[in-house]
Amino acid sequence: MNHKLDLLNPYPFEKLNALLADVTPATNDRFIALSLGEPKHAAPDFLVEAYQNETTIRAGFGTYPPTRGIPELRSAIGGFIDRRFKLQTAIDPETQVLPVNGTREALFAFAQSVIDGKFGSTTIMPNPFYQIYEGAALLAGSQPVFVPCLQATGYNPDFSVVTDEEWERCELLYLCSPGNPTGAVMEIAAMQELIRLSDKYDFVIASDECYSEIYASEDQPPAGILEAAAAMGRDDFRNCIAFNSLSKRSNLPGLRSGYVAGDARIIEKFLLYRTYHGSAMSVHNQQLSVLAWQDEDHVIANRSLYREKYRAFRDTLAGTWDMEQPVASFYLWPETPTDDETFTRALLQQANIKVLPGSYLSRTVNGLNPGAGRVRMALVATVDECVEAATRLRDFIHAGQFA
Repeated sequence: MNHKLDLLNPYPFEKLNALLADVTPATNDRFIALSLGEPKHAAPDFLVEAYQNETTIRAGFGTYPPTRGIPELRSAIGGFIDRRFKLQTAIDPETQVLPVNGTREALFAFAQSVIDGKFGSTTIMPNPFYQIYEGAALLAGSQPVFVPCLQATGYNPDFSVVTDEEWERCELLYLCSPGNPTGAVMEIAAMQELIRLSDKYDFVIASDECYSEIYASEDQPPAGILEAAAAMGRDDFRNCIAFNSLSKRSNLPGLRSGYVAGDARIIEKFLLYRTYHGSAMSVHNQQLSVLAWQDEDHVIANRSLYREKYRAFRDTLAGTWDMEQPVASFYLWPETPTDDETFTRALLQQANIKVLPGSYLSRTVNGLNPGAGRVRMALVATVDECVEAATRLRDFIHAGQFA
């Protein structure tokens, strides 16, 4: 067996299941899960109807899918990127866009392609973070360097803690903006400073932007790494790769459809890797993805539902449990009145609500775990369920029985 597998930490939800294994809810209230960031809004009707086309399905079943993606899909993704991220020079769908089976698969596989694994290699990532980053780095033979995301820095990574030696040895930098679990959004200027560092130290930036289409204000969409590069006059997007998907944007987590886009040199090598990896998306899924990337109406309606749920939480818990609404994503990241594991167990036992301890999404560095004393709550359930959850949370906090 690959000895690097022994370096992997248990996945957060494995730890959560173990934590709650002996907890029996003392209420008949229906179970509400706020622990998993799995969108529960209905998939758009026009996409479901399109997916039922018999001709399309039969043709897809009878075709080995192209790893590069069908031209129509690359073109649709390119069009979305141009519109959404205000690119003055259109991205090239032939060389700078590659469809993938969702961002999780791609973010993991990408590390295997760009990390050489030379002695002392480092991969820099936010802390807390999406756990795929750490596993991908370790299995590629690179040492993770965790950058704290604290309230003092607006929950964005504080890269001032990274030493010159760690930058020198860096091969890959993972970004996540809007952030998971904090919902923090990096400014273009901060992204551009990282791009300049990538020039100096020659590392690749992998920007996880899968929450980019869920944001609080219609006139303030979060920026992306390609937008930041283009604003510097860098239409080759050197060292910059963006990752995005339809999972959150279009409520299609089961479709497993996303993209990587950016530096053509890197895309070319990643495509070579993927031809061996055998990870091409089925053609009928690609055709459905074309329709999803081309339509914005369903995405606007989706954002409206999340705003409604944030309002419900804010109004119901006002004066009881203070929490900041992030500018993007569908998470809440509040502090807990006791340690996060104890709080999580008590909440399930007394209110039949499941959340995720923040410490499970972070690593302890120099005695500090940035997620300790917080929980992540994903507002993915229906509006009615989220309103009910907020009411139960208010009563739970008022009761003060956290042990």
